[in-house]
Amino acid sequence: MFEIKVSNNYLIKKSIFMIMRLFFTLLVVTMVACGSDDSTVDPNIDTSLPNPEPEPEPEPEPEPEPEPEPEPEPEPEPEDNPPPSDNFDLSEWKISIPIDEDGNGRADDIKEQELNAGYQDPTYFYSADDGGMVFKCFVDGFKTSTNTSYTRTELREMLRAGNTDISTQGVNGNNWVFGSAPASDIAAAGGYDGELTATLAVNHVTTTGSSSQVGRVIVGQIHANSDEPIRIYYRKLPNNELGSIYFAHELNEGDDTYFEMIGSRSSSASNPSDGIALDEVFSYNIKVIGNDMWVTISRDGKDDVEQYVDMSASGYDQGGQYMYFKAGVYNQNNTGNADDYTQATFYSLSKSHSN
Repeated sequence: MFEIKVSNNYLIKKSIFMIMRLFFTLLVVTMVACGSDDSTVDPNIDTSLPNPEPEPEPEPEPEPEPEPEPEPEPEPEPEDNPPPSDNFDLSEWKISIPIDEDGNGRADDIKEQELNAGYQDPTYFYSADDGGMVFKCFVDGFKTSTNTSYTRTELREMLRAGNTDISTQGVNGNNWVFGSAPASDIAAAGGYDGELTATLAVNHVTTTGSSSQVGRVIVGQIHANSDEPIRIYYRKLPNNELGSIYFAHELNEGDDTYFEMIGSRSSSASNPSDGIALDEVFSYNIKVIGNDMWVTISRDGKDDVEQYVDMSASGYDQGGQYMYFKAGVYNQNNTGNADDYTQATFYSLSKSHSN
């Protein structure tokens, strides 16, 4: 039998190897323990690779710039209102305007056919937005004749309706007479007796000038050869809120007689309690049969105001006296500032005669 003997050198080397192996094992365990934290290491992570750089956060998208507000579209120019003749029958009227385009030194007349074919003036005679017929007249302006003291924008009745073979004056087809006139005059005239009805609002009266003239305007008339059987006045004084209505009856070649219907015609009148304000709509009616004349003022919601005039002694039943209606604004102030004015808007205007 063979006996195996181990040398002492072999045992020493083996012991040293085991000690070193144990030392390295402890060293590795110590290093792992020092390099870790309390969290569990994900076994799927390859610790041999360097940690990847974190992805940069995306830059915030810039807020969109606000869209500029669209520029407002320009408002369309207002269409011109139709001329007064579109809303009123003006075939038997002419109008006087206080301008002088023909250079004759007097106010211009626009005859029946031109007036009824669409004539208008943007300052003196035009249609309001509501269709009313506007008359405007300044203190300063041309007058109809050297015998006239005041300016006017006023219609004058023309029964000839554009037939220039008929004269504007005289007892003829252009004018009418009272039914009390001689039979020959009734036969020659364009009609006899008559009625004029108007609905209107006075928009402005003069506020400057003499106290005897300020604030007054004539809005309707019967005119004879040289006198006026009736002139209807509206008057509002500067310190009053409401205006008055009165009329004058002028005798043929004689004096005036005044009839106060609403308020007073006085230049120092107090505010009429039942007066008519500027822009307030009212109506007047003038009716003549023979030597009898009736005048009526009407307003919505109020009783009519009426006045009767006996004209048997007035001198208009004589031969040769002819009549015509007038309507508009006949400014009764020639002392105020040049740019002071009167204005009225008519909403209806009608007339009739017997034949």
